[in-house]
Amino acid sequence: MAVHRTAGYASVLAALRTMFDQIGGIGGLVSGKTVAIKINMTGPVRARTGGRAGWYTRWTHPAVLGAAVSLIGQAGAARIRILEGSSENDFPLEENFLMGGWDPAPLLEAAPRVEMENTGALGKGREYNRLEVPGGGLVYPGFDFNHSYKDCDVLVSLAKLKEHQKTGVSLSMKNMAGAPPGAIYGDSAGYDAPAARPFGARTMFHTGNRQPPEGTPPEKDPGSPREYGYRVPRIIVDIVKARPIDLAIIDGIETQTASAAEAIEEGAKREIRLVRPGILIAGRNPVCVDAVAMSAMGFDPLADRGTAPFENGDSTLKLAEEAGIGTRDLGKIEIAGAALRSLRFLFRERG
Repeated sequence: MAVHRTAGYASVLAALRTMFDQIGGIGGLVSGKTVAIKINMTGPVRARTGGRAGWYTRWTHPAVLGAAVSLIGQAGAARIRILEGSSENDFPLEENFLMGGWDPAPLLEAAPRVEMENTGALGKGREYNRLEVPGGGLVYPGFDFNHSYKDCDVLVSLAKLKEHQKTGVSLSMKNMAGAPPGAIYGDSAGYDAPAARPFGARTMFHTGNRQPPEGTPPEKDPGSPREYGYRVPRIIVDIVKARPIDLAIIDGIETQTASAAEAIEEGAKREIRLVRPGILIAGRNPVCVDAVAMSAMGFDPLADRGTAPFENGDSTLKLAEEAGIGTRDLGKIEIAGAALRSLRFLFRERG
């Protein structure tokens, strides 16, 4: 895997090209394939933090997405689909980009045969596609996805470098929590069938307040803990096992520290800081990528529940490692590019 220091988004294309070369190239991974890129556009599309648009705080920046699309296209991909599941609407994903203040046209023109799909519901598909969790899963044995997650040959998780109030960090694996459709796993889901439109949070993931609609695989054990910090890290691991990540990219050029939810919850002592770590991270294994990202943020990737940043829940990295997805031990990860110690940007003040 590779890490890179970059001063801003203007140099992303060159930086990502170098990083792809450092991880052995991507031609063998994507040539002739349908490549899906799961981006992070979680939260209201019009919301701003400290006056800054979401691209600079909690969302994948379009410059990184555009660079990835261009390079994947140059490497011979037959089709590229940009995916995200809105919890607000079932508009085409292009409209969510426009509402967020970004013209999607250059992204669609960055390579041949580029498409966008809002995977919060059926989208352009006629039915949901089931993907089983190998080994039976920790919480769910399988998930019903928008067709784009089964149709693709290669999945790229293009995430933002940030913390999360319950899961500690939100990186390439946590990015996949938004992949299962809100029409099935969101608050608008029916009990007999998926909703027509995906409104509301995926509360059944967070609290286990109910089961998915009839016909969708229910939880293995409805008597298991209902606590967010127990459930969500395990569900993320189930999702990543059901639909493995083939390439993980993390945008840490501009971001925010504490999440908006953490900053406003009653009694919270932390404040959001808008920061510019100037970091890009990419690799083939999401556990390794997230471990390096954690270290760059000033955290120990070997940390367990009760230690920062996992004060409120279990470590997704530990659970993923135990599930055989990859290692979080930096001593076992080959890192190309800049020295990791030179990239560290402390997300929490010490002292």
